[in-house]
Amino acid sequence: MSNVFIAFQHNEESRPVVEAIVADNPAAVVVHSPGLVKIDAPNSLQIRRATIEELTGRPYDLQALHVNLVTLSGHIDEDDDQLTLSWKH
Repeated sequence: MSNVFIAFQHNEESRPVVEAIVADNPAAVVVHSPGLVKIDAPNSLQIRRATIEELTGRPYDLQALHVNLVTLSGHIDEDDDQLTLSWKH
């Protein structure tokens, strides 16, 4: 089992994305650093557009998360509805 991670600038634009990741990935661990928020998860991590929209109450384009993205680790599978990071076996 290997962890995947994603890190964002720590700002108001990233807050609902981080909240959505935590809601959809119960095993995720959030680490706050000055100016950065990193989310680690075992094996895979999903970011769902629908969850972000539920939290914000407005439409969300998943491509917008790239503006505040700092780094990530894992294989990326992305479409209009979700972004998944995983280590494929």
